[in-house]
Amino acid sequence: MPETLALGCRLNGAEAETMAALAAAGGLHDALIVNTCAVTAEAEAQARQAIRRAAREAPGRPIIVTGCAATLAPAAWAALPGVARVLGNSEKLSPAAWGAPDMPVAPAATTRRARAFLEVQQGCDHECTFCVIRIARGPSRGMGLEAVLGAARQAVARGQPEVVLTGVDLASWAEDGRDLSHLARAVLAIPGLGRLRLSSLDPAAIPEGLWALWRDEARLAPFLHLSAQHADGLMLKRMRRRHGAGDAEALADRARSIRPDMALSADLIAGFPTEDDAAHAANLALVAALRPSALHVFPYSARPGTAAARMPALPVAVARARAAELRAAGAASAQAFAETRLGAVEQAIFETATEATTAHGLRLRLTRGTAPRGALRPVRVTAREGATLLAEEIPHGAA
Repeated sequence: MPETLALGCRLNGAEAETMAALAAAGGLHDALIVNTCAVTAEAEAQARQAIRRAAREAPGRPIIVTGCAATLAPAAWAALPGVARVLGNSEKLSPAAWGAPDMPVAPAATTRRARAFLEVQQGCDHECTFCVIRIARGPSRGMGLEAVLGAARQAVARGQPEVVLTGVDLASWAEDGRDLSHLARAVLAIPGLGRLRLSSLDPAAIPEGLWALWRDEARLAPFLHLSAQHADGLMLKRMRRRHGAGDAEALADRARSIRPDMALSADLIAGFPTEDDAAHAANLALVAALRPSALHVFPYSARPGTAAARMPALPVAVARARAAELRAAGAASAQAFAETRLGAVEQAIFETATEATTAHGLRLRLTRGTAPRGALRPVRVTAREGATLLAEEIPHGAA
């Protein structure tokens, strides 16, 4: 099977596994497939460094580059050492592009991990001023309900007890009048499914039906990741986001009123053009209000062709310093959330014999006992190291 390197989002990871299977079917068994990310300049730099390193370490091995960054600037990526081919996003999941026999391609999914990350939506119809992903991946489109259910059933049959629904704009999934809540309810009806998790959601577009599902269905993970990006009203307008100041906090309050143990996480951009001290303080206040179990912070990175790239930029050092302050606040919050789980019995899904993920999305490590890879097991939390939970297996028959 070809080697893969996926940078950026979970979607890229799922797509990389599908591409590896297509490449193997086309006879490209020794290739390296690099699925690039264009969210930040740093992500692009990491991909370039990885490609150059791979070319040095294995001269002659074909390197196939694809993904968002490669789609936006194919010639630049083709010029890197060792690169045999560049595939755009529109063709990378096509069997013909890999010389594979014509075959139906199921929604991209991770098959080599204990949890199945399943692509159910692609592209985006919105025009956030900082983002190039809409350009790189095209308009929003959802995978059909029956195709998603088929892929989810295959995941359960492979022994993956948790399915994670992913997408560029996951909350926009729709088909024949059905929204994401209908899709989630249908997946939860699959026999043998242990847990369902939703990836990042737009605060302005969470379907109403999801709230009832979180209330009524324990197997829908108590986990809500908000694509918040900022807390300041003016910054949100300049980002051309569809939610306003206070909306993310209101969603967090609603989520915890339904599931008191709900884990919240969020994306935030630090140092957006024209961001002043008060706007940065609003971001810090949002972290305090959300009390997130995890926080993804990105120092603003100007993306060519976007409206924000033409706005007055802050010094890079200021953006980085603000990002560091947000990350420190997020790390403290994550540790505080982990502290609330001490003594609890967690339903953990094991990636290795001792490392697992809890329903709240926390990393967990067994200090006593082991479990088979892919097992969904109850364990008791005894301590923590940072935001990682330490736990012991519960003897059979114990309470």
